[in-house]
Amino acid sequence: MKIYVETERLILREILPIDVEGMFELDSNPTVHKYIGNKPVKTKQQAVDVIQFIRKQYKERGIGRFTTVEKFSGDFVGWSGLKLNLDKKEELNGRRNFYDIGYRFIPRFWGKGYATESALAVLDYGFNELNIKTIFGAAEVDNMASNIVLQKIGLQFINEFHFEGVKANWYELKKEDYNETMS
Repeated sequence: MKIYVETERLILREILPIDVEGMFELDSNPTVHKYIGNKPVKTKQQAVDVIQFIRKQYKERGIGRFTTVEKFSGDFVGWSGLKLNLDKKEELNGRRNFYDIGYRFIPRFWGKGYATESALAVLDYGFNELNIKTIFGAAEVDNMASNIVLQKIGLQFINEFHFEGVKANWYELKKEDYNETMS
């Protein structure tokens, strides 16, 4: 799968095995995992496994998260992208077989607007390149930054739900609503 999306400050591309150092820095950080189950990876092999899992999604589902690289430095920032949730174990808010938008960045890149910038590019890719009809998003209620990004990129709050004992917000954006806001 060849993915290449550029924004003003970022490059989004397929996740590759060469991203292992960046993925380990990202996913071994407990602060990064505060709102996603508090299960940071402990070894580089686990980061390799995450990369292989995402690359498998590219082959089997036609989509997966994208490595996000800062243009001016070439640094691995984290990932942003879409995931097609199909399996029962991926069910969220009583749903499966849906596309969700997500982003996860190394803390030194927080506060620069990269989540919003990359997520807007991902929405455009999903709606216009993949012709997805609806894109969903979810964030723990207490994760204010992620909730703000989902709202800022145009997703609409639908409901609050519980996931693994934690309150979360559910959002969606339909292609026709996206097209209206972009025209």
